[in-house]
Amino acid sequence: MREPENGVVGDVYLSRDSIAARIGELGEEIATAYADLDPILIAPLKSSVVFLADLTRALRIPHTLDVIELAPYTGGQDGAVRLLKDVDSPLEGRHVLLVEDVVDTGLTLNFLCKTLALRNTASLAAVTLLDRPYRRLVDELPLRFVGFTVPDELFAGYGLGLDERWRALPDLHLVSSVALPRAATEAA
Repeated sequence: MREPENGVVGDVYLSRDSIAARIGELGEEIATAYADLDPILIAPLKSSVVFLADLTRALRIPHTLDVIELAPYTGGQDGAVRLLKDVDSPLEGRHVLLVEDVVDTGLTLNFLCKTLALRNTASLAAVTLLDRPYRRLVDELPLRFVGFTVPDELFAGYGLGLDERWRALPDLHLVSSVALPRAATEAA
């Protein structure tokens, strides 16, 4: 895919090669931690799917996959998250690893953990590609594996979209905050 020339999606922040290398390392870390446990990896749709696909290929232990869908987080004060599609797999007695694209406030991950903990899982932890720990509103998240700690910037590419666009870019790009109002207007 050609790089965008739109004034919204800017410079590459993380290249596809650096992302691939780090996912390989995460695969090794997770394989060591979950050896002989047959974990189930659960990813929220849509932005985590690219990360999930690459992570499952890097994970050299038996595991299964499932997805969950949440109402889009709008950044509101109440932090309300709504479940749109539940997992299909039974989770009782399973070792669950939530696969997140970005963890910042922790509200979504906290919702997922509380929801899935009711299923009597054997264990519940999370892996994220991007982490913004300085934005946390929720303490004590089971975030066990982190790809990259990133600044408070908006990103597009590698599964992350802006108004459902630019998810297919193979690199992770910075989004120009100057162009955001125009991009939102154009997308409407």
